[in-house]
Amino acid sequence: MPITIDPAEVEFTAIRAQGAGGQNVNKVSNAVHLRFAVHGSSLPEAVKERLLALSDQRITTEGVVVIKAQTSRSLEQNKAEALERLQALVDSVATVPKARKATKPSFGSKQRRLEGKATRSEVKQLRGRVRGFD
Repeated sequence: MPITIDPAEVEFTAIRAQGAGGQNVNKVSNAVHLRFAVHGSSLPEAVKERLLALSDQRITTEGVVVIKAQTSRSLEQNKAEALERLQALVDSVATVPKARKATKPSFGSKQRRLEGKATRSEVKQLRGRVRGFD
C-alpha cells in the first residue's frame, strides 16, 4: 500500500524564479518552495525515522523537507512537480531495506583467486632482467 502525503501538511510559498526568462522573471512569482515538517506529519513512525536518517541536503536539521521547483512558467505546474518530488522522496524510504546476510567465499573461489595471483606474480617476475648471460 503506497503512502500518500496529506496536502494539508504541505506548505507552499511562491517565490521569484532564478535564471534567464526576461521580464517575466522579474514580475511574476512562479517558483515554489515546498515545506514539509516530517515530525508533525501523519507518516508512519518507521518511515519518519528512515526519512530523517537520509543524508539529503533537502532535509534540514529541524526535520523539515524543503523542495524548490521552478522549471515551469506555471505556478500550478511547479506545485505539482514539487509534490511529485516529495512523494518520490517518501516512496524511496517507504520500503524496508533488506537486511544483508554475511556469507563466506566458497573454497573454489578462493582457489581461483590464488591461482590468478600466482599467475600474475610469475608474469611480473619474468619481466625482470635476464641473468646468467654475462
